[in-house]
Amino acid sequence: MKQILLSAHIVTLVLLLFACGGGSKTSSVQEGGDTLKMKYATNLSVVKFPDYTMVSIRNPWDTLKTLHTYLLTDKTRPVPENLPEGTVVRVPLEQAVVYSVVHGSVLKELGCAESIKGVCNLEYFKMPEIQDGCRKGTVVDCGNSMNPDIEKIIDLHPDAILLSPFENSGGYGRVGKLGVPVIECADYMETSPLGRAEWLRFYGLLVGQAQKGDSLFAQIEKEYLAVKALAAKATFHPTVLSDLKYGSAWYIAGGQSTTGCLYADAGAAYVFAALPNSGSVPMAFETVFDKGENADFWLIKYNQSHDKTYRELQKDYSLYARFKAFRERRIYGCNTHRIPFYEESPFHPEVLLKDMVKIFHPELLEGYEPKYFSKLAE
Repeated sequence: MKQILLSAHIVTLVLLLFACGGGSKTSSVQEGGDTLKMKYATNLSVVKFPDYTMVSIRNPWDTLKTLHTYLLTDKTRPVPENLPEGTVVRVPLEQAVVYSVVHGSVLKELGCAESIKGVCNLEYFKMPEIQDGCRKGTVVDCGNSMNPDIEKIIDLHPDAILLSPFENSGGYGRVGKLGVPVIECADYMETSPLGRAEWLRFYGLLVGQAQKGDSLFAQIEKEYLAVKALAAKATFHPTVLSDLKYGSAWYIAGGQSTTGCLYADAGAAYVFAALPNSGSVPMAFETVFDKGENADFWLIKYNQSHDKTYRELQKDYSLYARFKAFRERRIYGCNTHRIPFYEESPFHPEVLLKDMVKIFHPELLEGYEPKYFSKLAE
């Protein structure tokens, strides 16, 4: 599970907080342009000019600053003169290195899986296009994202490297010095499920599928809001606890996280809703037990070859049996070994929300079979 979390959130990436990550840069300033309005994404802005598109990513950890500015230019034409300051990215991407299975899945959904020519953390990529490509030699395994094989990346001559930034990560190392645009995929720092999903529009621009990115997001938004409206009809709001203890810590999603938002939109009362964080916070078991002992439901994720049972869960940690949700058999699990939760759910929150509504308010979605979560067996 820990490894899957690393893959899902790309925490293995070595990134700079403020670095521009390679690629051509220019320094003059232009004004005007047509702003592409973002309805939910708070860390992303897009302005279209006649010869290029400017994409600015706000620093999620210091919102008064910009993390990175990209200037997307048509690769079939010469680079425009007098561009403003930013990293020039020649689009559409055709030779990308992708660190995360999440963004690999996004490019596939945009119909551009063939643009992925290199990956890090290959073991997490379940996409047939990637696994088959590596066997045939059309996709290169660039090693672990913590220590990528720089020589392999250089040999690929990539047109961009897609990875996710982390606060105080210590820098990109040699990757940031290759002269290749580094696309900082900070979508995971959005605080709403639709905010993260809206980054599909940016990724569509990168691979020449702007219209498809827009239409995909519009459909996701429509379905999400419909399910949210359905959940709003519920008169009872059960309490819910999430995840499991790993080692000495229990990593709890903050109340301002996308998980916290999903629980609220599904008509549930998250026991840590008051926690102001947008990311995960390590807590001692005793702290979690004090808040979650009487939670009505408990949703867990794990990664193993077989589905977890109540007996196994108690064997893992005997004190789990003290929770009300354990005693009343209201634990729902997602086995990420066989279910593509981390690959799909970040950019399909409408499906995850539907699962949650079915669990918390089954009468509202009669006939629906959850995609990710199922009841634990004895």
